[in-house]
Order: sequence, then C-alpha cells, then structure tokens
Amino acid sequence: MVSDRHQSTFHALARFSAACFLITLFGCNVAHRNRPWTETHQKISRTGMISVEGGRVWYEIVGEGPGTPLLIVHGGPGAPHDYLNNLSALGGDRPIVFYDQLGCGKSDRPEDTKLWTRERSERELAEVRRALDLRECFILGQSWGTVITVDYLLTKPKGVHGVILANEALSVPRTAEYMQKLIDALPGNASETIRRSERDGTTDSPEYKAAVDMFYKRHMCRLDPWPGDLNHTFEGLGAGVYGYMNGPSEFTITGTIKDVDVTGRLHEIKLPTLFITGEFDEVPPYGATEDAARMPSATAIVIPGAAHMSNLDKPDEYLRTVGHWLQEHDTHVDHSPQKW
Repeated sequence: MVSDRHQSTFHALARFSAACFLITLFGCNVAHRNRPWTETHQKISRTGMISVEGGRVWYEIVGEGPGTPLLIVHGGPGAPHDYLNNLSALGGDRPIVFYDQLGCGKSDRPEDTKLWTRERSERELAEVRRALDLRECFILGQSWGTVITVDYLLTKPKGVHGVILANEALSVPRTAEYMQKLIDALPGNASETIRRSERDGTTDSPEYKAAVDMFYKRHMCRLDPWPGDLNHTFEGLGAGVYGYMNGPSEFTITGTIKDVDVTGRLHEIKLPTLFITGEFDEVPPYGATEDAARMPSATAIVIPGAAHMSNLDKPDEYLRTVGHWLQEHDTHVDHSPQKW
C-alpha cells in the first residue's frame, strides 16, 4: 500500500507536470501567433486557384514582410485586381494578398446570373480568407469592394485587425446622385450628349464614347495616358457581372446594386478604420467624412488631385498614408519610420 506521504508527493508531481505541459502548450501557441505569417504558412503557394461557391478564383500573395497580411478586395463589380497592383510596394512590411472575384480577371467566368449577388461575394471573401489561413489580417476594400468588405465585417469575423475603405461606394444612391452633378459640370455639350444617347439608345456612337471618356479622365483616373495596370483591368473586366449588377457605365447604375446602402450599419463596426478617397473622385469625397463620423474608430483622408483610382493618380501620398496607418495599427511590425 502506498503511504499518504508518497500519495501526496505523487499528486504534487502530477500537478507540476500538468502545469509544465500547459505552459509549454500555451507558450508554443503564443510563439506561433507571434511568428510572421510568411514563416508559419510556407506550404501555401504564392499564387493559385481557390474553389469557392460557383467556381474557382485566382489569388496571388506578394511580399515577405513580417507584418499582418493585407487582403485586397477589388471593385467593379467585376473589375479585376490589376489596377491595385502598386499596393505590392507595401510588401516589405507584410504579405499583400490579391484575388480576382468570380466572373472576372483570371478567375472562372460562369454565366449563371444567380451567382452575382452581394451575399455570395461576401461568402467568397470568407472562403478566400479561410483557404489561405489568414487567421489575422487587415482588409482593404476599394470602390464596390468596400460594400463587400462591410458586408463581411458585419458577420463579426475574428482576427481582423483593421479595415481600409478606399474610394468607398457604401451608398450607391448617394454615389449615383453625385455622379449626375459631375456630368452636369462637364464642359461643352458632353452632358447633353450622354443623356441624349442614353435616352435614345445610341450609346455605341463615337460622340457618346468621347463624352464618357471625358468623364473617366476627370473622375476615374486623371493620368494621361492611363497606366498599363488600369488598362489590364479593363481588358479583364467581367462584362457580364458588371452589366448585371451595375449597368452600362459608371454613372448609369441600373443593375441589382442600384439601391444598396450600408451606411446605416457602419456604427456596428468597432475596428480601426481608414477611409481614403480622392478630391476628384466619382464617388462623393464628402461621403468618406460623413461615414467615418458614423464609426467609433474611423478617420478620413482626401487626397488632393486624385480621382477614383487614387492609388494611381497620387501613388506616393496614397502608399505613404496607407503604409503608415497599417504600421500604426499592427502589432507585428517595427513602428519606426518607413519609406514607401
């Protein structure tokens, strides 16, 4: 029979061993969480295809920095990621994750219009994040991508450190109304040409195309000529998605998204948030300020001289602003000044 003294010693050793195991396990988990994503996910291919609802989407991971990954959600609907490629310059700090949404770019292009919904797009974002094991990340949504991002955040996902809402289109009716004012301000008879052509169904005329081009060069991207990345986006445009959800042009929004407005729920998002937009944006710059005021931890920046593609019009200021904000809110990077 074991003596009481030996039993006491045995139980003490057992408790000590269990404590050591828990400390070791906890310590390993903490160490894993604090290690850079690039170290803990070396088996994930830097580019490939992910199976999602309705097909497969293409993705690419750029950058080897130790910081928390930044997941990019492009706009459109159906405008592939290419125009956002210069965000790769932030890859020295963190992995930058691009993907083309279903129906455009390098992703599959199914023809089933039942797939072109906000709800499926939000689920697709979740599927991409899950497939790449982005347990912790920042998210940057641009234009229509801001709606997808907000829809996703309203599901209360864990592990998102903060969000950047760039050139936001969170109220489509507000945006559509503002664009009509921008059309009114076009020089010459451009506004009359646009409205007459759309009324009469002559949107294939050279005059209409010239007027639309004038609008785009004032309020989409002000560079002349347009950079290759933006041209590649238009070459890879998912015309079926864009036409069904948006409509025939940026300023004629007749598709399924025409009544979308998520601004009334922004107060539910408690994450650190950066709104960034351009002075000449086709979406109202004042919208960023108004919407930031609805959120408890949001700031808004308007970049002078930039339009809807602010990252292309003013890349230095844009990347510096985004880079500093990410650095400020990331626990995984050195907070000393950086250059982008």
